[in-house]
Amino acid sequence: MKKGHTTVWKNCLKIIKDNVPSISFKTWFEPIVPVRLVDNVLTIQVPSPFFYEYLEEQYIDILKKTLRKELGQNARLEYSVVMENNSHSQNKPYTVKFPAKNQSTLKNKLVSVPMENTGNIIKNPFIIPGIKKLHVNPQLNEAYSFNNFVEGECNRLARSAGFAVGNNPGGTAFNPFFIYGDSGLGKTHLAQAIGIQVKEARPEKIVLYVTANLFQTQFVESIRNNTKNDFLHFYQMIDVLIIDDVQEFAGKEKTQDTFFHIFNHLHQNGKQLILTSDKAPVELQGLEQRLLSRFKWGLAADLQSPDLETRIAILNKKIYNDGIEIDPSVVEYIATHIKTNVRELEGALISLLAQSTLNKKEITIDLAREMIDKLVKNSYHEISINHIQKVVCEYYKIPLDMIQSKTRKREIVQARQIAMYFSKSLTKSSLATIGAKIGGKDHATVLHACKTVNNLIDTDKRFRMQVHELEKKLKI
Repeated sequence: MKKGHTTVWKNCLKIIKDNVPSISFKTWFEPIVPVRLVDNVLTIQVPSPFFYEYLEEQYIDILKKTLRKELGQNARLEYSVVMENNSHSQNKPYTVKFPAKNQSTLKNKLVSVPMENTGNIIKNPFIIPGIKKLHVNPQLNEAYSFNNFVEGECNRLARSAGFAVGNNPGGTAFNPFFIYGDSGLGKTHLAQAIGIQVKEARPEKIVLYVTANLFQTQFVESIRNNTKNDFLHFYQMIDVLIIDDVQEFAGKEKTQDTFFHIFNHLHQNGKQLILTSDKAPVELQGLEQRLLSRFKWGLAADLQSPDLETRIAILNKKIYNDGIEIDPSVVEYIATHIKTNVRELEGALISLLAQSTLNKKEITIDLAREMIDKLVKNSYHEISINHIQKVVCEYYKIPLDMIQSKTRKREIVQARQIAMYFSKSLTKSSLATIGAKIGGKDHATVLHACKTVNNLIDTDKRFRMQVHELEKKLKI
């Protein structure tokens, strides 16, 4: 009895299911609908040209073997690409013949499929129109290479792990590779350096750098345009996916759910994920636990503030790249007085060069001192005891006058102690002055408050995170 198209395809699926990961089977084979079988030509319906291309790229061998097992050596496969979002949906059959045994590539008649077809294909800004293979602009900045990344004690582990990932994406234990640290310490630079290294060593790999905010925007657009499946399929084709600032996913449940499925698909298929954040995975809030647990599967490496030697090396590297000469004593002066992060360090150097050029002055210690004094003054002019109290009260959503009151409510006392702690560390005021301005307390109370806050920072993870967030708000 002659087999029907449904039976043939069901038999093929039984074999395919045992030979591909379950997530891949659900994503790429369950949506396929067998249409007809005529003269050993099986026609299957797929939802988009993306779908067709991915099957051709990744699963043509298993399709060929299973279909030949069912229909013999003369078996052929035909794809019927149905544009589901088009009100005038059309079936566009593209016949694909399996190659002879001595051929290694698939010959097809897909040349007429327009990748830039409007309305039916995912509108993703990273796609460069092509036909045979998916081409993606990796969105990498060539300046962010390993050659321009200065290594020091503050980043040695992260850089070494990143270099290993760049040499063998998806093949190390560092998957995902999670890079975290404060703003301006080089997270984006390191993440992109890995992508650049992969593209140089393995140009056939599809690499993509995208910020979490842009990923979120594209996802929302895909929902609005009813192209969510194409959005999902596009990201599941990436070999090395770099997501910058994943903390931006906090509170966005649908985006997290979609990224969860993309993460699973890529990880299970040996693709590399590189993530950056301003906090370690254990300190992230507003993200689903199942995502956080996956962030811990690989390696989480932190970037710390650079020490003096590293800051000098960073400045010398930039000076060398810019082809200029500056006295080493001036470089050391800048590195000694700008300690926060790499971005401010390079910004100080640029400001010094601008001052020298515009005013036609020689770059000296005196000019550097004048420029640094202005930068420090501009950075910290708002930090006062009153400003600290205001920021702390806004953060904990309590009235400003409550912190000045005599109340012993736990949340008020804690806010008052934190205000005293920051007043001591961020201002030059004496303990007596701080106490007088915050609730009319004496210096012993301020000292006790600072010890209490320090103890809680060491023992309470949630409290430590709150203090860290407040410090960033105060230094903006």
